[in-house]
Amino acid sequence: MSDFSLSSSWTAVSVLVVDDEPGMRTILKKALSKKFAQVDTAGSIEEAEEIRKRCHFDLLIVDINLPGRSGIEWHEAFDPTTRRSDVIFMTGYADLETAIQALRAGASDFILKPFNLDQMMQSVNRCIERRLVERQNFALQRDVERSYPVNIIGDAPATQQMKKLIAQIAPSIAAVLVEGESGTGKELVARALHQLSKRTGPFVPINCGAIAPELLESELFGHVSGAFTGAKKSREGLFRVANNGTLFLDEIGEMPLAMQSSLLRALEQKAIRPVGSEREIQIDVRIVAATNRNLKLEVEEGRFRRDLYYRLNVLTIDLPSLRDRIEDIPSLSHHFTAQLSKDLGMKAINWTHEDILAMQAYSWPGNIRELRNMMERCILLGKPPADYWRELQGDALPVTAVAAVGVHAMIAAEAELNAAHPQRPCQCHDDGEDQYCYPVTWTLKEVEKAHIMQVVDASDGNKSAAARQLGVARKTLERKYKEWTDELL
Repeated sequence: MSDFSLSSSWTAVSVLVVDDEPGMRTILKKALSKKFAQVDTAGSIEEAEEIRKRCHFDLLIVDINLPGRSGIEWHEAFDPTTRRSDVIFMTGYADLETAIQALRAGASDFILKPFNLDQMMQSVNRCIERRLVERQNFALQRDVERSYPVNIIGDAPATQQMKKLIAQIAPSIAAVLVEGESGTGKELVARALHQLSKRTGPFVPINCGAIAPELLESELFGHVSGAFTGAKKSREGLFRVANNGTLFLDEIGEMPLAMQSSLLRALEQKAIRPVGSEREIQIDVRIVAATNRNLKLEVEEGRFRRDLYYRLNVLTIDLPSLRDRIEDIPSLSHHFTAQLSKDLGMKAINWTHEDILAMQAYSWPGNIRELRNMMERCILLGKPPADYWRELQGDALPVTAVAAVGVHAMIAAEAELNAAHPQRPCQCHDDGEDQYCYPVTWTLKEVEKAHIMQVVDASDGNKSAAARQLGVARKTLERKYKEWTDELL
């Protein structure tokens, strides 16, 4: 007899055997249970239909000659609006007409009794392998970015550290929580984790914030026919589609509290229960969750379950923002330019050093997504970034002159100003903070300039943080710097 040991890629497959002979049901259940996690049996079509209403089955093994209705008369199993199962018919009284009827009804295979177990298992294997291919194709249809390999661009220290961490934890089966600002590439990291994990199942992404709360449970766990209004046919959930692969739960912080409880139970039990079903299905799925929220704060404020947070936060990857990896901007911009030019069917633009300096001077609140969108606009308009921002009159970035020479000029100006009018610690305050006084001979403009530079320096050069400290818009700060630079030119 062949080896029918349980395979991890088959654990989410369910089988229903329908035969009026108790001995045949026992033999098939024992053999099939070595390969599948869920195998049920029934002695009649009526009993089988009641079971099928409660749970979806990938494969039905049905004897044609049954008391009451015959297997071929099980019309509900072949209803084109609800059928999602393969069917193997068995019979000890076969003739050509019966075989034709069975095939017309939609049978996947037809086996004569008595049969040896190897013959049955070969037929079962063919049906299930076809089922698994269908699941893979379904996952690929959802995955619009499947056509190119994962490639995390950049060699900045923060990027190198992130790549090293991904490679280190990818082989593990533990859950991973990916945190970072919007647009930092959380799904790209999840894909990299899946590819490096060598898991044989598909990568299945879902945005928890883009699906109505009342539909999210069905989307993840599936449902049986009649489970709720509008559920005219059974549906496999994404957990089953992702079996032996990776399920990426994007925007996990948007998941309703009631659904969080169901997700926690599925993760702890490694089993799911489709909506409307009374049976659980074993699954082997690696979870990668992502959020741009502070989940610790969400837990403290009661918007996210503490136990689920700890269950997801086994391993954590904190993605750096683009402003913390500006060394990657040249390689990222060239990568997006080549990719977008090909997709748009347009000639690629060669960015100058002036363009790169201009891009590196910006804080990029939208991170890599914003950079890619800006690249697309520049290609479509046929304008380099420096020219594009110059026409916007500093709406987003300093103009070209500031980007190219302003930084060096401002450093020189600041040094000259401090040498001529050194600031001195103020003795008027005793609150423990650094305070400075300025000579009474200074003009208001000189005091303003010195104070802004002092706050920018205290913010480690981060103009966005300095603007918030000063209570002004970053655009105002950039305009001041431009005015001071123009005075020097």
